[in-house]
Amino acid sequence: MIRKLCSASIVAVLVSAAAPALAADTATPQSSDVFGVWRNPKGSVHIEIKPCGPETCGYVVWANAEAQADAKKGSNRGLVGMQLLRDFSSSGANEWKGKVFVPDLNMTFSGQVRLLSRASLRAKGCLLPNFLCKSQVWTRVETAAFTGRAL
Repeated sequence: MIRKLCSASIVAVLVSAAAPALAADTATPQSSDVFGVWRNPKGSVHIEIKPCGPETCGYVVWANAEAQADAKKGSNRGLVGMQLLRDFSSSGANEWKGKVFVPDLNMTFSGQVRLLSRASLRAKGCLLPNFLCKSQVWTRVETAAFTGRAL
C-alpha cells in the first residue's frame, strides 16, 4: 500500500512538472512564434525566419555539405547567408504567403508558410498558385543550442 502511494506521488510530481512544457508546445501558436530558426525534414538546412520591415523573410544560417554543393551547382552561389523566403505577408491566422527561392533549381516559386505549433510549420512551394506544389513540415531549432555550427 505504501509502495503504491509513493509510486503514485512520484508519477503526480513528474506529470505536474512536465505539464507546463507540454502545454507550451501544444498551445495555440501566436503569429510571432514563426520567428526563429527552423530545420528542414532532412536536417540539411536551417533557416532563420525574421521580420524584414513590414514583411517576413528567411535566410539560411546553416547547411550541411551536401545541401551547399547542390545549391552551388544550381545557382553558383553559396547557400549560407542566402535569402530563401522573401516578401512574406500575413494571409490568415498563422499563415503567410510570399516567394520561395530554390537554389538547386535557381528558381523562385510562390510559397506559403503555416504555423502548426510552436515547434513545427508547414512550408509549401508551388510552380503556379496551387499547382504543382510540394510541402514539408519544418521543425524549430532551439536557439539556445544554436552556435552557428552543425547541430
